[in-house]
Order: sequence, then C-alpha cells, then structure tokens
Amino acid sequence: MTFPPIPSPDADAANAARVRQDTLTKPAGALGRLEDLSVWVASCQGTCPPRQFEQVRVVVFAGDHGVTRSGVSAYPPEVTAQMVANIDSGGAAINTLAQIAGAAVRVADLAVDADALSERIGAHKVRRGSGNIAVEDALTPQETSAAIDAGRRIADEEVDAGADLLIAGDMGIGNTTAATTLVAALTDTEPAVIVGHGTGIDDAGWMRKTAAVRDALYRARSVTSDPIGLLRCCGGADLAAMAAFCAQAAVRRTPMLLDGVAVTAAALLAERLAPGARQWWQAGHRSPEPAHQLALAALELDPILDLRMRLGEGTGAALAVPVLRAAVAALSSMSTFSAAGVSNRDDQ
Repeated sequence: MTFPPIPSPDADAANAARVRQDTLTKPAGALGRLEDLSVWVASCQGTCPPRQFEQVRVVVFAGDHGVTRSGVSAYPPEVTAQMVANIDSGGAAINTLAQIAGAAVRVADLAVDADALSERIGAHKVRRGSGNIAVEDALTPQETSAAIDAGRRIADEEVDAGADLLIAGDMGIGNTTAATTLVAALTDTEPAVIVGHGTGIDDAGWMRKTAAVRDALYRARSVTSDPIGLLRCCGGADLAAMAAFCAQAAVRRTPMLLDGVAVTAAALLAERLAPGARQWWQAGHRSPEPAHQLALAALELDPILDLRMRLGEGTGAALAVPVLRAAVAALSSMSTFSAAGVSNRDDQ
C-alpha cells in the first residue's frame, strides 16, 4: 500500500512562466492570484506557456457511514444511494456546475449501504456501509487495503483515459463526521473546536456529532501517527479511496483541485501516505466547516474561492475550474509588450 516517491512539478517551467508573466502587457503582479495559478499549471504540465485543459474529470466517491446511527446528520442514510442515482442521471448540483467547468462527472460506489446501482458504478465497491467509528473500526485491514487500491486504480483509469485535471468529490451521509475525526486526529484539535454543523444539524445534533468525534478520537489514540491505521479506525472506504486517489494523481503528475472537508481530510492523509503530493494540488474553495479550514492550513493550501459552500460532491472545486482556465489563458494568450508594440516601464 506504499506509494513511490512523489516527483516535484517542473521548476524550470515555473521559472519560465514567471519570466513570461513579466513580459505581458500589464503591470507586474497585476493579475494577482491568477499569475500564481498559471505558474503552478505550467510547472505541473512541464511547459510554458501552459496548455488549456482539455479533459477535466470529476470523480465523486460515495459511501455510507455507520456513525449516522448516532444522529449526527440532518438527513437519513438512504439519501446516499438516492443521490448516487441522481448524480449518475445528471440531476445533481455537481452535474450542473461541471457543465460550466467543461468537466465530465463519474460517481464511484465504494461503500454505499445498498446494492450497486450498476456494474460500472460499483466496479470498486468495498462493502455496504463503513462501521460506526464511535464504537468500532470503519474497516477491516483487508477492506482498508482494498479501498486504497481502488482509489489508486480509479486515478490510473482517469489519467490513462486522458484526464489532464482531476477533481475529487464526495457523497455520503455521515462522511463529515468521519472526515472531522481524521482532521482532529492529525491536527491534535479538540472536538468542540473542530466540529461544524455539516448538512445543517441543530444544536442537539451538533452535541451528538461532537460526542461521536470524541469517542472516535479516543479509539484512534494509538494510531494517530499511522495514516493507514487512521483510515481503518475512523475513516471509511470512500475516504481511504479518496486519499489514494489524491496520492496517485501526484504519482501520475496530474494536477488536482480539492473540494470540501471530506476531500481535504482525505488529502491530508494522502500527504502522509505520499509526502510531497500536495505540490500537485490546489484548494478549489474554502467551506465554513472548521475542520476544512484546519486541514487547508495543515496542507498550506490557499483556497481559490470562498463562497460559503458546504455541499461537497466536488462542487466548490468545479467552480474554481473557470478561474484556473482563465489563469492559463492569460499566460498563454496575452500579448507581450514587444509583440504588441506597447512600451514597458523598463523602456523609459
């Protein structure tokens, strides 16, 4: 279950992109964060100017979590399977926003507590529902290994099919509780500080969720330095697969946009599994969940957008794609001072 050493993005391409930015018909730094993003894309692609993205792929990792039996969500568990069907039929928010981003959407059932909707969706299914992390392990060691292998294979499938930008999304009632537990364990944060209101739980639900995270953290106290152990103890098949997906994207030198708290928690584990993988990621957005903000800080990632979104599915990351496309377009298509016959300040 180990990953090979992660290659760094191309430093020469990054330097060439910075030099080119200074020759374009604008004051240096005038495009702000777009300039930084264009340099990152160039370094990931190993070329300057960078190429516009042609195949953006969103993979939504779906799974149920036994901790929902503790009353930690505003929605019943059966919503997961219903939403998987909705995503597959094109009716979910991620489908709508992916169209704006020029991205294709795939949903993968890793641990939905129902029969797989189709052989295609359930090709990597590990089990029906992960365990209740407040009282038991989410997965067996064998299931953890299977989930990590599934995430790695899904990344390979997408890259081999031509994906040049990946987005991980999530769907699963209760996954915020598991994700929050993982972030709390990795950042040594008290449950009362890190637990948010997820899908809109009331104060009583927040107290139940906080208690579940506290109990899961107590159970995980002996594995906090072991990323695979953490995924087994208080993660889930969907989160383990997402972690491997994020790590394998970096192995395959493919840039990725992270979404909300579930995906970023998985990415935090991926960085432990494959140190240096975070160089290949950008944070698509910042959600209001406290655990998301802590995970972003731990990964030293500055989110592209902050629209107070907390839906998941990959929606926040999908909305960041047009910004990333704009960064590429500006660096690759804008005229230089010399080509446009515009005087630069250095010409004085």
